[in-house]
Amino acid sequence: MSDSTDGVRAYTVRLELVDRPGELLRALEPIANQGGNLLSIFHERGNLTPRGHIPVEVDLEANTEQFDEIVSALREEGINVIQAGAERYSEEIVIILVGHLVDTDLSHTLSRLQEETGSTVRDFSLSAPEGDSGESSARLRLATQSGQVEDVLGTVRDVAGEKDLRVVEPLAGGEA
Repeated sequence: MSDSTDGVRAYTVRLELVDRPGELLRALEPIANQGGNLLSIFHERGNLTPRGHIPVEVDLEANTEQFDEIVSALREEGINVIQAGAERYSEEIVIILVGHLVDTDLSHTLSRLQEETGSTVRDFSLSAPEGDSGESSARLRLATQSGQVEDVLGTVRDVAGEKDLRVVEPLAGGEA
């Protein structure tokens, strides 16, 4: 930590790491290099994200400037930052995709949605009654930052259109 403790507070950073030796150490180095003080690390080795990566949650102490530098350094190192401090996802939407999901590479579809929207797939379920030879459906729960739902839905429509998938969108709120 730096000599000054002004503005030091706890932050949480959620990461997705590739399952390779040394990846956790590679993710922790930018935190140490920027003066972050580690509080805890939750490494879910037996639990994979929809993209097949390992979720890791790091609690640390830093001042605001250090924290911003830590997040930038992590991203510069190519580490997938899912959540950083106040960037918590505050809205969720549930959509259904229908079509040849397996044939059009569901993993690629999920990766594109996350990369192009900045949202994260909180969970999904797949129903493929005919295996990979017929149509299937997937229920996706996407978490996104406040105010980004329409942008996320636009990207979902675009990706689905490219892959000839149908989208069942969430119902609009009925508030008066």
